[in-house]
Formats: sequence, C-alpha cells, structure tokens
Amino acid sequence: MSSPALVRPLVEVQNLVKHFPVRGGVLQRVIAWVQAVDGVTFTIREGETLGLVGESGCGKTTVGRAMLRLIEPTGGSVRFDGTDVLRLKGADLKAMRRHMQIIFQDPYSSLDPRMPIGASVGEGLRIHGIGTRRERQEVVLETLKKVGLEPYHARRYPHEFSGGQRQRIGIARALALRPKFIVADEPVSALDVSIQSQVLNILRDLQDEFHLTYLFIAHNMSVVEHISDRVAVMYLGKIAEVAPQQELFRNPLHPYTQALMSAIPMPDPRLRRQRILLSGDVPSPLHPPTGCRFHPRCPVAMPHCAVQEPRLSEVSPDHWVACWRVE
Repeated sequence: MSSPALVRPLVEVQNLVKHFPVRGGVLQRVIAWVQAVDGVTFTIREGETLGLVGESGCGKTTVGRAMLRLIEPTGGSVRFDGTDVLRLKGADLKAMRRHMQIIFQDPYSSLDPRMPIGASVGEGLRIHGIGTRRERQEVVLETLKKVGLEPYHARRYPHEFSGGQRQRIGIARALALRPKFIVADEPVSALDVSIQSQVLNILRDLQDEFHLTYLFIAHNMSVVEHISDRVAVMYLGKIAEVAPQQELFRNPLHPYTQALMSAIPMPDPRLRRQRILLSGDVPSPLHPPTGCRFHPRCPVAMPHCAVQEPRLSEVSPDHWVACWRVE
C-alpha cells in the first residue's frame, strides 16, 4: 500500500452529477429524474487507493462508471493527469482510455462466454494497435502470470474457471494495457471470504509493482480498511466524509459513518460494539430529502439539518465532513 505522503492528485472529480430520466405516459416523456449522483467532489492522489463506501444504491458504482465515461455524466468535471476527461472526443478519448481501466463487480457477466480468456485479456491491446500479434500474446501470458494463472489458461473459456479465477482474469484484462488508474468496482463482493484475501493481495502487489492508483468501491468496511489509504463515505448521491483510513476508523465524525463503523464485526467474540441502529429506510433518489440527505435517519439531527444542505468542510488536516453538528 502506498505511503500517505503522496505528490499530487492524479484524478480530480469536481461536482460530478449523474441524473437518470424516468419516462412515462403514451409518449414516454421524462416525468422525473433519479438523482443517482448529485455533486460529488474528491481527489485521488497518484499511487494511492481511495476507498469509496456506502449502502447499496448510494451511487458508488455510478460514480466510477461516470468517471470513465462508461455512462455519460450529467454535469461536473473529471480531470485525469490534468486533462478534463469529459471534454475529450474520438481519438483523444480512445487514447485516454488506455490509462483508465475498470474491474467489474461480476466476474461471470463481464467476460464474453464465446471468447477464450487470452483473447479477452488481449482485446484492449488489439483495439489500441499495440505491438504485433506475437508481442500481444507475450503480454497476455505475462499478465496472466502476474495474477496467478498459467499460460495454458489462455486457451480456455470463462465457464471453465471458478469465480475467483474469473476475477483474476478481470484484473488481468484491466492490467494488460498498463494503465495508471483502475476503478475496482466491488471486485471481491461476489467471492468467498477465503478467496477475497487472495484477490486483495494481488491488487496490492500489482499496485506496488506498477505504481497503480485505485478507486476501490465497496460496501464491506473491513475490506476497505485493509486496502485503502483514504476513505470516502457516500450517502444517497453525496459525499458525507473523507479522511485517511486510520483517521476515519479511529475517529469517524459523520453520524452515518459512525453507524457504518458500529456494524463491523469484532474478531474477538467476547467483545461487543455499541450498535447504532438507524430508523427507517434509505430515501428514494427520485425524491431526496431537503437539507442534509441523512437527516430523516440521523439520531442527532437538528431542525436546521432539514432546511440547508451542509457543505463538505475540512475539520482537521485532510479530514472532510459534511455535517452541521460537526461544524
């Protein structure tokens, strides 16, 4: 894992917005908007892992895909190595994609069942015209070896592999182009616990070897604690708190972060955490609450929280929180 004393931001996300239209009626007109991501701002420093956590449906995956323009953002900016990714088109966008890759959550549906895995891993090399056919084959075999697979696996099809092996293939496919930045979209959530640690260790070893930068999306706080340098907590399309990993787990300030932390199992069965149980369900992103989006479920909400949205403020060095009570 990278040192926290890092040089510069490689990725800068400013006020990223993604709203999905809801259509209805005979003419299928837009009748509402799902506010999946609504003004998200953060940076990822070169060589570090930023963990992005939150409940299912909070917009984590949408953030990752919008950053890579797998879905087009509604607004905001994403700067990669000083270049605004959202302004790129055609050949410039294709060239940028070499440096920004993704590991998908589902290792089953993310691979073409009709294509040998060697062809899947090498497809990016072919599309970008990198090397001769023989050179591409050598890169594929080398990359498979990096993730713990053998050269003969390149001729096999996805159905011949276990879930953990398929996720290794997904990592190899993202790594083949030797990118600078990888979005890891819940890469271990579909795997057995015994396999998760193996995949996490592969990601950390590859980061050290190739000086990779990760956005690691997850909902398992223990996994995030293990792999992240800094952690950003999302709730209903907004960033609630951002802090260095050790600082966040030692001193969570946002009530939502505190509730997430209280749900982490203790390794010693004789010890118990004081659980913070949140009332009600997560509000719909179709009609998010006014003011702070967490206030309907917050155990320490004030009247002001329902009126005005708190801004993300730095309360201590590199520790940012969006909460009126903390301010």
